Amino acid sequence: MKRFLPVIIFLLLAVLLGVGLKLDPKKVPSPLIGKAAPAFELPLLKKPENSISTDAFKGKVSLLNVWATWCVSCRAEHEVLTAIANTGKVDIYGLNYKDEREAAKKWLQVYGDPYVVSAFDADGRVGIDWGVYGTPETFVIDQQGIIRHKVIGPVTVEIWQEELLPLITKLEQQG
Repeated sequence: MKRFLPVIIFLLLAVLLGVGLKLDPKKVPSPLIGKAAPAFELPLLKKPENSISTDAFKGKVSLLNVWATWCVSCRAEHEVLTAIANTGKVDIYGLNYKDEREAAKKWLQVYGDPYVVSAFDADGRVGIDWGVYGTPETFVIDQQGIIRHKVIGPVTVEIWQEELLPLITKLEQQG
């Protein structure tokens, strides 16, 4: 029996690895869903003498989009965010994550700025508090400042139409 133990352990590890590889990382549940948005106060990207805090999310349904200039997927989703902002259905706030201020300001100047404002999280501490795995990530925050949904990866037209817009509409009717 002892001589089969390494084979049994190897087979168990192989099965666990196989199961793990089939999991979709975009389906990782956030422990923050249903909880108050983590408190923060950060300087604004464009006007560092001013700041934004979690109080900005209270009283209306909002999106918080975590983005960076070095993020290829952020560029891919930017047109979708701009189209969403142009609908006027929801305010989108940006959290510029681990970036250079001047590069981020130029990026928004070149590609357009869908954000009401962007907070500047140079060292990523606020992103860590929010459970950010990487960029982009987008949070739906209700009128009371509770996180109701998280999108890991770029927001697409399909995600907007099938997940975010119906949820935002439902939250607005409840509020």
